[in-house]
Amino acid sequence: MRDQPSGAAPGPGTGPAAVPEPDLGHHGDAEVGAGLVDLAVNVRQAPLPDWLAGPITATLTDLGRYPDPAPARAAVAARHRRHPDEVLLTAGAAEGFVLIAQALRGVRRPVVVHPQFTEPEAALRAAGHPVERVLLDAAEDFRLDPDLVPADADLVMIGNPTNPTSVLHPARTLAALARPGRVLVVDEAFADTTAAPGRPGEPESLAERRDLPGLLVLRSLTKTWGLAGLRIGYLLGAPELLSRLAAVQPLWAVSTPALAAASACATPVAVQAERAIAAELAADRDRLTARLTDLPGVRVVGRPASAFVLLHLPGATRVRAALRERGWAVRRGDTFPGLGPDWLRVAVRDRSTTDAFIEVLRETMEA
Repeated sequence: MRDQPSGAAPGPGTGPAAVPEPDLGHHGDAEVGAGLVDLAVNVRQAPLPDWLAGPITATLTDLGRYPDPAPARAAVAARHRRHPDEVLLTAGAAEGFVLIAQALRGVRRPVVVHPQFTEPEAALRAAGHPVERVLLDAAEDFRLDPDLVPADADLVMIGNPTNPTSVLHPARTLAALARPGRVLVVDEAFADTTAAPGRPGEPESLAERRDLPGLLVLRSLTKTWGLAGLRIGYLLGAPELLSRLAAVQPLWAVSTPALAAASACATPVAVQAERAIAAELAADRDRLTARLTDLPGVRVVGRPASAFVLLHLPGATRVRAALRERGWAVRRGDTFPGLGPDWLRVAVRDRSTTDAFIEVLRETMEA
């Protein structure tokens, strides 16, 4: 969907038919409260495995020393078949967006592809960048057409799989956005949640691509492993580009326990566990999608590929409030540019939770 012939929407409050600006600072954790079943936050709810909990716990007796990121950086690099100087560890993927916004102050035309996670745009605006938006169309299942992105955009940010749409863009489509003189930021915070029959690894990930000019890939370890409170993520890219980001990063930004988590999650054992979790998640996601589409008036766009499902439901604002009264928290959609009040995002949970939620949703819609 294009607000202007260029393919980019100019940003908040502009144009003859300006609409209320979405609250870019609203996130799923704001929806959660005591006694509510959490379908609003896309963090896996499961105990830490011993191979992860052990190394984290072991660091608690050695917190008198400053963190040393070198071992974790080497471990992450080995996982993605890169050199350690192509890795920058961060306090969660969200810090990566701030570093990009602060370090790349010379960009002239930054573009964010929406609907997507709002922190990339929020970080850019906080650093004083005038952000343009490319709004993908629900009628096209929120699929990306590279031609929608202005040719002279020198910073482009997009999620894959995208939060909140759960769309997984083909790697070749994203690669078509890369070019000399442009920084292409691909947020792969949920890449480890994706799976495809007969295809090993993470379908459509660019994490191992070293041939694309200006590519930065952001990754998060907080989703699958339930480490949102620990804050650990990383960026992958060319050393000269990462060095610019590192120059604006605070000293010792990543804690010793978080570094231990990064090392543990880069091991073959961890990667194998991720793939098993992704396969299980795919079955749970198919169950949720099928149950949702059985409800009259509910539309799931495209084929969801991640740990959440975006649904269109007329009157979603009322339904969300009613669900909350009945003990269920879901994520509102109107804070994402390109969506509106008739959208909800629902996290994928186990089969019994899904079935219970569907029954409550059905009753709420019929009330």
